[in-house]
Amino acid sequence: MTESTVDQTSPPLVHIDPLGTDRHGEAARMRELGPVVRAELPGGVRMWVVTDYALLAELAADPRVGRDWRNWEALRRGEIPDDWPLLSMIRLNNAMARDGAEHRRLRRPLTRSFTRNRVERLRPRIDRIVATMLDELPGRVGPDGIVDLRRHYAYPFPMQVICELIGVPEPWWPRFRELIDTVVRADTTAEQFLATQQERHELWQRLFAMRRAEPADDLTSALLADNDGEGALTDDELEDTLWMLIGAGHETSISLIINATRALLTHPDQLALVRAGDGETWGRVVEETLRWDAPVGNFPARFPVEDITVAGVTIPKGDGILAPWSGVNRDPAQYGEDADRFDIDRPVKKHMAFGGGPHVCIGPALARFEAMAALPPLFARYPDLRLAADPAELSAVPSIFSNSVSSLPVHLGPAKD
Repeated sequence: MTESTVDQTSPPLVHIDPLGTDRHGEAARMRELGPVVRAELPGGVRMWVVTDYALLAELAADPRVGRDWRNWEALRRGEIPDDWPLLSMIRLNNAMARDGAEHRRLRRPLTRSFTRNRVERLRPRIDRIVATMLDELPGRVGPDGIVDLRRHYAYPFPMQVICELIGVPEPWWPRFRELIDTVVRADTTAEQFLATQQERHELWQRLFAMRRAEPADDLTSALLADNDGEGALTDDELEDTLWMLIGAGHETSISLIINATRALLTHPDQLALVRAGDGETWGRVVEETLRWDAPVGNFPARFPVEDITVAGVTIPKGDGILAPWSGVNRDPAQYGEDADRFDIDRPVKKHMAFGGGPHVCIGPALARFEAMAALPPLFARYPDLRLAADPAELSAVPSIFSNSVSSLPVHLGPAKD
């Protein structure tokens, strides 16, 4: 990525499928068009897409390209309506949407409070949650002998974990799930979007009042206690910080668990390697799933603070850039001609499933932790687990952001004690 004079060549315009029906096919087609393309999102909003792994990694770390939505010229010109659904993932008051000193100020309380030790303390509770859900799965089987693993295992498990970690009261969990769904889905209406924003604000304010009155051993209490003096976060910033954690900690973990399960059930040779391996083999399953079928499809957005040139294409200051994390993780230039193949013994392990640069996701340890807690017991308890549908007919989650399937129907087979 270098500065140069404006290139007059017009990059091709592609229309991003808001329903994500052919995520990897779409990414491959964009890659064939060139390392930089122009994309149209729902509502006619246009952004740039960098399809090359190495160029996107460089761009994510470039100090001239930030995440602060206040630098988005289209928004400043009033061209983005307030009820545009994807705006809730961009116009935030947390570390994800700030740069430089402000980014460090907003991220610092999280790095102090959201620690591996805090997650590890939940391990006995997580193991009990997994065991209970596995016990209950046979009771979820329908008359056709099929159970949906997403609905009855991968969906409730991460939400329960992240809510307990944050300190969300249990009666609120179902509603939080519904609110998160309205954010990541492409079929959310403008009215639903605005209602979600108001309701989640009210819920966080109620939680803050509860934890200020009666602190507990949870992340919300820790953040509130460690929030005074210079650089303290406002309530709005705390809201958006916890909203980011509950959204990312829930949705990405669901997708990781489901994508790994689907990958193994459709690649019997890889499943055989897992069954013949040891505990470290599961770690390779998780990493290859993160590369081969990353939980995040496309993530909006980054904004250059000056004109930049990428692969001969000038991206003007203030234009939006969409990051196709799942797409670049199958870039043949990075992973070879077999980049589309699921291979847990792949020599190149590095990927960008969690982004890159200073805004890299703060919760990859939790996502890996949850996947390692959920996957081995599932396959151990139900060794004859198999898909109950044609893999090609599984429907994608209707989302630009989430990369997974909306259901995973399986036959459990006999349970093993």
